This record gives sequence, C-alpha cells and structure tokens, in this order.
Amino acid sequence: MALITHNGKKKLEQELKKLIEVERPSVINAIEEARAHGDLSENAEYAAARERQSFIEGRIAELSSKLATLQVVNPLEIKETKVVFGATVTMENVTTGEESRYQIVGPDEADVAKGTISIMSPIARALIGKLEGDEIVVNTPRGEAEYEIIKVEYV
Repeated sequence: MALITHNGKKKLEQELKKLIEVERPSVINAIEEARAHGDLSENAEYAAARERQSFIEGRIAELSSKLATLQVVNPLEIKETKVVFGATVTMENVTTGEESRYQIVGPDEADVAKGTISIMSPIARALIGKLEGDEIVVNTPRGEAEYEIIKVEYV
C-alpha cells in the first residue's frame, strides 16, 4: 500500500477526472474524424489518435488502481519528533550554510520546485528516522553533501 498526502490524492483524482471527462471524449471525436477521411491503413491522424487513446486508457487504469490502494496520511495528525512520511524538514548544508526545506511525500506528488520530495529520493531516505540536530550525508551527482537537520515539522 502506497502512502500519499491528502493534497497528492486530490491531485491524482483531478487528473483522473480530466482524463475521463475531457481527454477521453476528445480522443474519441478525433478518431471518428480521422475515420471519416477514408483509408485507415494510410491515415496518420487515425494512428496518432489511436495511440493517444491507448495512452489515456492506460493512464486511467493506472490512476484508478493507485487510488484504490492508497493510504492517505495527514501530516497534522502525526505526533512524532523523528522524520517520517509527511514531515517537513528544514536542513542546512554544513559546507555552504545554505538552508533547504522539503516535505517528504509519495512519488506521485513530489515536486522539488514546490518543496516536496519523494520518500524514495536519496535525501528523504537519509532523513527518515532522524531527529532535529542530527547530521546526514547524501550522495549527490556532485559527490557527498552533509546536512544538519534544523527543524522537523508536521504541517
């Protein structure tokens, strides 16, 4: 069973709704239009529309399956001092003094630009189970980076 925050689940539900209510009918219309152009064996529009339909149906099945098995975690209900799924961690690079703040979320909702990282990421794996004041070492493309955990919050 995969973990996800309420916001992450909502995002997946919105994507599924758009696929079912907007994308699926649109691609069906595109297929019908392409069929009207005649010979399907040499019809690039038809082939492209069928390929798009296959992608949409696959994604609908994938999202439906995921949503059926997800366990929603509300970070506000977590009473922990150590870092676990849902934690928002403020940390400082020991070498540069640069501060970073990330929330640890499921792979489907991770977006570094928005301050969320996947629980599967190297940083998150290094943080899990640690406490404020602990130091971690993370392997990055530029080599090892050392961080001090400044604050662990559940917001």
